[in-house]
Amino acid sequence: MALDILTVNDRPGEYPASYYAATVDLLPPMDPAEGALSADVVVIGGGFTGLSAALHMARAGLDVVLLEASRVGFGASGRNGGQVSVGQRIEQDTLEKLVGVERARALWDIGCEAVDLTRALADEFAGGAEWVPGVIHADHKPGFVKHTHAYVRKMKEEYGHNSMSALDREELRALCASDAYHGGLIDTASGHIHPLKLALGLARGALAAGARLFETSRVLSVTEGPRVTVKTNRATIKADNVLWATNGYLGKAEPRTAARVMPINNFIVATEPLGALADDLLPGNHAVADSKFVINYFRLSADKRMLFGGGESYGYKFPDDIAAKAGKPMVEIFPQLRDVKIDYAWGGTLGITMSRLPHVARLSSKVYDISGYSGQGVALGTMAGKIMAEALAGQAGRFDLMASVPTPRFPGGAALRAPLLAAAMLWYSIRDKL
Repeated sequence: MALDILTVNDRPGEYPASYYAATVDLLPPMDPAEGALSADVVVIGGGFTGLSAALHMARAGLDVVLLEASRVGFGASGRNGGQVSVGQRIEQDTLEKLVGVERARALWDIGCEAVDLTRALADEFAGGAEWVPGVIHADHKPGFVKHTHAYVRKMKEEYGHNSMSALDREELRALCASDAYHGGLIDTASGHIHPLKLALGLARGALAAGARLFETSRVLSVTEGPRVTVKTNRATIKADNVLWATNGYLGKAEPRTAARVMPINNFIVATEPLGALADDLLPGNHAVADSKFVINYFRLSADKRMLFGGGESYGYKFPDDIAAKAGKPMVEIFPQLRDVKIDYAWGGTLGITMSRLPHVARLSSKVYDISGYSGQGVALGTMAGKIMAEALAGQAGRFDLMASVPTPRFPGGAALRAPLLAAAMLWYSIRDKL
């Protein structure tokens, strides 16, 4: 019997036992959708994309129904590392080769505006959501540093992005007390945030704008016709348009997207509060993401815990010992934390694409999908919701730009994507260690 991505690791209608869920004022549970309903738009998924879309659509005067299979912010939006980075998931020189300089620059502008929008919405609805500026890219191989420093020069000279600075080994060591890295860069236009606080703030904003949000309302079918019919186990909703915004939790519900967006699992630990040691490890309180293909990413919480993400798995089931899965690379990076107690350990599922760029698509004249942020969904997902609202208002230029970026099918489609990617990731993880 096939595993259910929504229930194999979690209890329906409950947030995971994460540090984030333990340090936020949760919203009261919202009723499931019931009976016969009608709306201008049905949004499927209550993460950053869906909540931002519902907020911006409702502000534009549309009648919006949002259907969340569990709780708003339940998925990757409420579990991630909290990094909010400018630009797209891949570097601009790579993006220029993929789509051309003009489109790459337009996508860069979207990625920068995404951070500004995320911060503004966090300020408006979530008291800032613990925003702290600064994200460091840390190179784990000395041979990578030359390219990173050349990229900083390119971004300054060609894009006028002056918040990015190169770091040599000693400069990086002064900001991140680990011997694992040889240099890198810091971007002070990027930052980190409490992601579940942001997601719940977006939900409050959407409700205040007039959107109807329903939890524990899993979509069973979407049928196109003169109007689209969306069915849950307790409701039938007729709508003019539908947005799939389920990201890694789509499963195989929409085959046209499942072939291009693959779920992978990622894991995070939160240590006990570290006190003065926290300031020794990350003196500037910046977030860090390293250059490994199986990436390590980490930052401090507001109460000075180390929040460390590392390790990936494919297939739906989380490992039995998540603390060991993410704790092992944490100690490799920071031996100083070898004897520190881990208070929280959790996993989550995100969506990735072959290109590492979002899958933005008109699946038909009435059905849309936005997903596959590949680890950069805090800002880009929030921005994508706004862009979807623009498209439905007749201003589809930015939606069409994002939709023009190729997101190839995984070899073998949804059926073979997991074993093939697992084999590829094993090779990359071995390469990271050599």
